[in-house]
Amino acid sequence: MTANPDTPLEGAPLIRPSTTDHPLYDQVVEACRTVYDPEIPVNIYDLGLVYTVDISPENDVLILMSLTAPGCPVAGEMPGWVAEAIEPLPGVKTVDVQITWDPPWGMEMMSDEARLELGFM
Repeated sequence: MTANPDTPLEGAPLIRPSTTDHPLYDQVVEACRTVYDPEIPVNIYDLGLVYTVDISPENDVLILMSLTAPGCPVAGEMPGWVAEAIEPLPGVKTVDVQITWDPPWGMEMMSDEARLELGFM
């Protein structure tokens, strides 16, 4: 039996892992924390909207993120806000922000801080 390249490997993560060992990682995360969903008083990182922070050895940053809902009124603007927050960081070469709906965002993706802020704890 051969593996189908279109089928995810069993046990593979739904969300691509971040490059947490890159020297710019913490700064990129902090930059993401400066961006807020206008309808929710919590930053997009603590909301769990940032799925992957992938930083290449050449310091190209890829952000894979979602939104709280497909009909989010700022869907077209949010990637630009995130890129604008990250681009000024010293050492960052390029920034690419992509929206994904897989897996769909859910409230369980929020940090404890976000749940507390929104009164869910």
